[in-house]
Amino acid sequence: MPDSQPQPQPPSNSSGSSGSSGPCEPAALLLCGARLTDGRTVDVRLSGGRIEAVGTTGSLAPGPARTGVTRVDLNGYLLLPAPAEPHAHGDTALSAERSGPVSYTPEDVQRRATEAALLQLGHGATALRAHVRVGDVQGLGALGAVLQARRSLRGLAELTTVAMPRLLTGVAGAEGLAMLRDAVKMGASVVGGCPDLDPDPTGYVEAVLEVASEQGCPVDLHTDAADPARLSRLAAMAGGLRPGVAIGPCAGLARLPADAAARAADQLAAAGVAVVCLPQGGCAGADGRDPAPVRLLRAAGVRVAAGSGAMRDVSNPVGRGDPLEAAYLLASAHGLRPEDAYDAVCASARAVLGLPEVRVEAGFPAELLAVRGDHLAGALSLAYSRIVVHRGRVVARTSAVREYCNSAAAAELGLPRQGRGEVS
Repeated sequence: MPDSQPQPQPPSNSSGSSGSSGPCEPAALLLCGARLTDGRTVDVRLSGGRIEAVGTTGSLAPGPARTGVTRVDLNGYLLLPAPAEPHAHGDTALSAERSGPVSYTPEDVQRRATEAALLQLGHGATALRAHVRVGDVQGLGALGAVLQARRSLRGLAELTTVAMPRLLTGVAGAEGLAMLRDAVKMGASVVGGCPDLDPDPTGYVEAVLEVASEQGCPVDLHTDAADPARLSRLAAMAGGLRPGVAIGPCAGLARLPADAAARAADQLAAAGVAVVCLPQGGCAGADGRDPAPVRLLRAAGVRVAAGSGAMRDVSNPVGRGDPLEAAYLLASAHGLRPEDAYDAVCASARAVLGLPEVRVEAGFPAELLAVRGDHLAGALSLAYSRIVVHRGRVVARTSAVREYCNSAAAAELGLPRQGRGEVS
């Protein structure tokens, strides 16, 4: 029962209007009969890219002097704040299926980055952070292509980029440091990279933090976090840096002795460093395929977000880039409650990206995901049909239908059935 390919487009409008006044000024939208995680069934009115009102079913009029309001029937759907993707790789995504070396021509990178972002948008991620390599063979070409993809996605999803130089220390690192500064000037909004691959990891971190301090940029570093002393130095250097520092995937923390891992978690919490784990697998920038010890980190007060990492590249040829799958794995394999698992791909992921909080309440941004189901655990288990709202308009729909042949046993037991007429 495969999901259909998401097609970003304005929603259908029962009143006959276009359903959208354009990416920048969305028309009013009324979401009808949605179920919330607290069990209530509500209508939600959206306008101006925000949630205007939430009321009981049938209680919300379109609004004074407002015509042509789009209505979307969410009967049978659970309505959630939309997830975000804090760790994608736009330049290498979808490259595993082609033989030979990965092409880094601007056209190929832009196409892959755009397609990957649309696939992740179809899963529900309305905001994404893509790590992009700069320097070496790619120069700034791959970054330029991903930035072009970002522009082409405007109105559908928010795509930001992290510049990742390979070396930053010694004679060989001078070029990388210059390239990092150029990348920020070009449009990269976050500085990062993988200190574990530099001959002087501490010097690498110092260089990244220096550029971040100069430019007022967030920091997002790849590290396995397998060396407690190195991690302690990183936490000491990063403490207090604004607008924030994130590291990941930190799989090496899970291999440390319990007392060493606990001390490292306390140091990261004290420094305000967030950890982005990758439950679905690793990525080319760091070793290890097992996620960080999320329960230990959360208990210490570390903000833990979950990302997808590699998406069908050589590091993970079957990576799906689905935030709900990441949450499912945190719940099923790592013992988090469904609410905490979803927080890792939603509220915590948005915080790592520097985005405002989203709640299904009046006044909050209209960044929403409707998933067929009536409770969160079920949605994480079987989240096939989805409707994605970005800036107050429907930007993606994915519908799936499960059908069985006629069964007397099912009829006698009154088991739920799903027919094509029930799917939006």
